[in-house]
Amino acid sequence: MVRDIQGKSGVSMTAWWRDAAIYQVYVRSFADGNGDGVGDLIGVRDRLPYLAGLGVDAIWLTPFYTSPMADFGYDVADYRDVDPLFGSLADAKALIDEAHGHGLRVIVDIVPNHTSSAHAWFQEALRGENRDRYIFRDRPNDWESIFGGPAWTQVEDGQWYLHLFDPSQPDLNWDNDEVRGEFESILRFWLDLGVDGFRVDVAHGMVKPRDLPDIGRGDQATMVGREPVPFFDNDGVHEIHRAWRRVLDSYPGERIGVAEAWAPTAERLAMYVRPDELHQAFNFHYLFTPWNAAELRAVIDSSLATAGSVGAPTTWVLSNHDVKRHVTRYGGLARARAAALLTLALPGSTYVYQGEELGLPEVLDLPEELCQDPQRLRDPDSGRDGCRVPLPWTRESGWDDPWLPIPAEWAALSVEAQQGVADSTLELYRTALKLRRDLRGELTWHDSPAGTLMFSRGEIVCAVNLTGTPVDFGVDGELLIASDVPGAADSAAWWKVKCVP
Repeated sequence: MVRDIQGKSGVSMTAWWRDAAIYQVYVRSFADGNGDGVGDLIGVRDRLPYLAGLGVDAIWLTPFYTSPMADFGYDVADYRDVDPLFGSLADAKALIDEAHGHGLRVIVDIVPNHTSSAHAWFQEALRGENRDRYIFRDRPNDWESIFGGPAWTQVEDGQWYLHLFDPSQPDLNWDNDEVRGEFESILRFWLDLGVDGFRVDVAHGMVKPRDLPDIGRGDQATMVGREPVPFFDNDGVHEIHRAWRRVLDSYPGERIGVAEAWAPTAERLAMYVRPDELHQAFNFHYLFTPWNAAELRAVIDSSLATAGSVGAPTTWVLSNHDVKRHVTRYGGLARARAAALLTLALPGSTYVYQGEELGLPEVLDLPEELCQDPQRLRDPDSGRDGCRVPLPWTRESGWDDPWLPIPAEWAALSVEAQQGVADSTLELYRTALKLRRDLRGELTWHDSPAGTLMFSRGEIVCAVNLTGTPVDFGVDGELLIASDVPGAADSAAWWKVKCVP
């Protein structure tokens, strides 16, 4: 049943992932197919023409597996079935097949660091059976949960189990061969169903040091991605990823693994995408770089150099379901539009988080009683509800009583309002994604005014003004696309030129 998908040109997309544009679908907030106010797989199927028309190469679906939804699906109770909230296994199969028919590949989430506490394995562990599948100890250490509070919960017989996230997400013990075998079987189940790859949740987290050393300080979540912590980014995870790569390579059609990996340095991150490991890793160092020309150039250079050192493409991302939307982070839509053109011009693969093509901001005023993100319940300032508000498809929202309210002012940002409007953010993304297919070659930097960036790839020049005042880039060529008047404050533009200035 596995096919080598042909692009619109009919040419086989070999190593398609090296420069792919991949659209993240946060399933519960994308499109509602059955009218219950929660997005589902039927809704995604209904909107496949929209995604194909946007110009992306693949979609990544957040977890839709059977789950109590304590962490909105990242607490999996059954990895081989679909939660009724989102549909059925038949719906998943139909979605995969229809996406392929539209020329779109399908990546699904896999959550290997932990299961749900409702998983049959953990229920056995609570009864004192097969506890070695998880990490139980007689005494806890000082590790803290990423969601806040201690990373250990005591069970009735006095032992403690580790959960680096919510207490309903017990960490698996990857020193156990049964755990390793089970997940290879899960991968094969979905590969047999036709998926084109996996986004590996917490890809840096599965292996812990056996002595579980104390850290000796608090605020441990703030260390992640900035400095070493004993519970993340241990070298043993790479053996797992190599085993998974062998599984992926045993299937035709360039199936891929994408690491959601937090590492303290770009060099450590590059280890996840060595030739015999995963194919991509999200570039969170780029995502969190402020709107500053010097800092962005430095992280772009570092990212390209370190990924290139292991023969991997760099994977660029501006927003996702775990961080504030970049319209809000950067301080406005003008900067977000310019950042989109900067990002889409860079060599490598790129991810588009649903709604960024509409210019959606973070929703900062959701009613208190509706905010159920477990991370927010422990730390109100770090909640992720605001970036997960459902997409506005029509001026009236296109939803019947959505699970989170859609702001009335989003009527002007809806797909209906922006469709076909030449200067809209939606059409900016469509045009840029189409033009991006013709970008070739390495990145070459060029001199430009202070506070700006200018580089070329082949005959295409991208110039970005990150200052608050207009500048003249002096580019002589055919203007292909611009986020605003070329050279305007907080703007970006692409030109086709014969001679780079």
